[in-house]
Amino acid sequence: MRSVNRASKLTIAMSVGVAAALGLSACGGAGGSSASGGDQEVNVLMVNNPQMIDLQKLTADSFTKDTGIKVNYTVLPENDVRAKISQEFSSQAGQYDVASLSNYEVPSYSANGWLTPLDDTVAASSEFDQSDILEPMTKALTGDDGKLYAEPFYGESSFLMYRKDVFEKAGVTMPENPTWQEVADLAAQVDGVEDGMKGICLRGQPGWGQIFAPLTTVVNTFGGTWFDENWDAQVDSPEFTEAVDFYVKLVQEHGESGAPQAGFTECLNNLQQGKVAMWYDATSAAGSLEADDSPVKGKIGYAAAPVVETDSSGWLYTWAWGIQKAGKNQDAAAKFVEWASSKEYEELVADKIGWSSVPAGKRASTYDNPDYQAAAAPFYQQTEDAIVNAKVDDPGLQPRPAPGIQFVAVPEFADMATQVSQDVSAAIAGQQTVEEALSTGQGLAEKVSQKYQK
Repeated sequence: MRSVNRASKLTIAMSVGVAAALGLSACGGAGGSSASGGDQEVNVLMVNNPQMIDLQKLTADSFTKDTGIKVNYTVLPENDVRAKISQEFSSQAGQYDVASLSNYEVPSYSANGWLTPLDDTVAASSEFDQSDILEPMTKALTGDDGKLYAEPFYGESSFLMYRKDVFEKAGVTMPENPTWQEVADLAAQVDGVEDGMKGICLRGQPGWGQIFAPLTTVVNTFGGTWFDENWDAQVDSPEFTEAVDFYVKLVQEHGESGAPQAGFTECLNNLQQGKVAMWYDATSAAGSLEADDSPVKGKIGYAAAPVVETDSSGWLYTWAWGIQKAGKNQDAAAKFVEWASSKEYEELVADKIGWSSVPAGKRASTYDNPDYQAAAAPFYQQTEDAIVNAKVDDPGLQPRPAPGIQFVAVPEFADMATQVSQDVSAAIAGQQTVEEALSTGQGLAEKVSQKYQK
C-alpha cells in the first residue's frame, strides 16, 4: 500500500538530500556541453559497474552507427553518481537526458515529476516487448499514477549459496526452500567441517545497502516492518527485534571472521576462498562464483531465500534507465533507453563479449534462451524464480506505506537505515545489545514517521 499524499512530502524531503548532494564533489563533467539542434545526441549519467562499462564500449559501433545518435557518457562511482543524479534531477537542470536509477529512487523521482513517462515510447515500439520484462521489474519502476518511468538494464534478487561438497562431507542436505531455522541448524552442522571454515557468511558492515539489504528481508519474513501502513515506526517491535536478534546471534555463533566489517565483497571472497560454507546474498554473485577462474566453480548449490512466515523473501533490485523530464533530447533519449534495455542489446553483448556478461535479470526471454541457460546452468533458474517471486508492494505480513523489499522507497530511508545499521553492526561486535540498538533506531524511525503523518 502506498501513501496517496506522498508526492508533496517527497518534494520537501528530496530538497534536503539535494542540499547535501551539493556538498559532494563528483568527478567528471557533463557528457556533452549542449544539445544539438537536431536531437542527434543524448547525455547519459551512469554508475561505473562492469555492465555499464561494456555498454559504453559497444555504443558507437552499434547504436550510434544505426541511429546516428551520439551518446555522451559520464561515468561515476555509485556514491558520487547518486549525489550527482539527485542534484541534477531535483533541480531539473536538463544537463543530462538519461541516468541510471535504481528502483529505490524511481518512486520518489516519479512522484516529484522529475521523470518522463515511458508508456508512449513502449507503445510506439514494435520490437521492445514490454510483456517480456519480468513483471516485478515493471511494477517496481511504475509510479503511483500507474505510468512506467524507467526500463531495467539488469536486475537481481537474493538467494542462498552453499558448498555442495561440504554439505555432502557433513552428511546434511539443503532444502530447496529452506527456513531460517533450518539454515541456522545447517550452519551449526557444517561449521568446522573443514579447517578454518565457518558455517555461514552474512553481511555485518554498516550501511543501508550493506547489512540492511539482507537483514531487512529477514525482518520481513519474521513478520516485522520498518513502518506500518499508517507510517507508525515499528523498529523496536517484537517481530523486528526477533529477526535482528536471530541474525546477530547466527553471525556471532557461526558467521565469518570480522563480521562487523564484512559486506558483499568480503562475503564473496570468503565463499570463494573456502572460509565459509554458506552465504545469503544477491543472485548477481553467482556469475563470479561460477567464473572460469573461480576456485569454487561447480561446487556451489543455490537455494531460495530462506523464509519464516512468508512464502518468499528474496529482495528486488535493478539499475534502470530514467529520462529526465527537463532533458533537451527527449526523442534521442527514448531511443537510447529502448536500445539499452532491449533483447537486441543482450544479443550484442553475447556476440561481442559472451553470454556470461549479458545484463540479465530483466527479461523472460533471456531465461528461455538455450545459450544463456548453458552459460548460467547452475543458477539461472533459481535467479529467475527469485525475481519472479519478489513482492515489491507486499514483502511481509502487513500493508506497507511505500514500496520496497530490502528498503523503504522514500528519501529519508537511506540516512535513517545507515544510522541504525551502525548500532546493529556494533551489536554483532558485542558492543551493545540488539534491544539497545533498536531502541535508538526506533527514535530515528519516529522522526521519519512524523514527516509523513503530518
